[in-house]
Amino acid sequence: MIYEMTIQVRVANLNKAQKWYETLLNKNPDSVPHEGFAEWELIKGCWLQVAEGTPSEGSGPIRLGVMDIEKERSRIVKELKIEPFEIFSREEVPVKWGTFSDPWGNRIGFFEYKDEVEKVVQVRNVLGKLEV
Repeated sequence: MIYEMTIQVRVANLNKAQKWYETLLNKNPDSVPHEGFAEWELIKGCWLQVAEGTPSEGSGPIRLGVMDIEKERSRIVKELKIEPFEIFSREEVPVKWGTFSDPWGNRIGFFEYKDEVEKVVQVRNVLGKLEV
């Protein structure tokens, strides 16, 4: 039985990366257990670990569900100075999505459910309530 999950990305400079990921995730790390390592619990039992080391360029993407993909794209383009990225949508796919990279080449993306009712149902399924 799988009950928890961690995803790790490696970065060349943890001090810079920690600030970058704090901005991306809108929160401080939940744990900094030792030098060269920080982690965030994204949702209960799902951790993103950022470790100092040799980056694996082109890994991922790690896709994060958001309530408003256009708003999040605008925020991170402004705050993190990343290049604007395209948001894709296909009729047969229930989400729209876009992918970008952190400064170390790790691929990250956002996705948003297109149907507002489905979006609320998914958020409630994961979080137990609607938190916007």
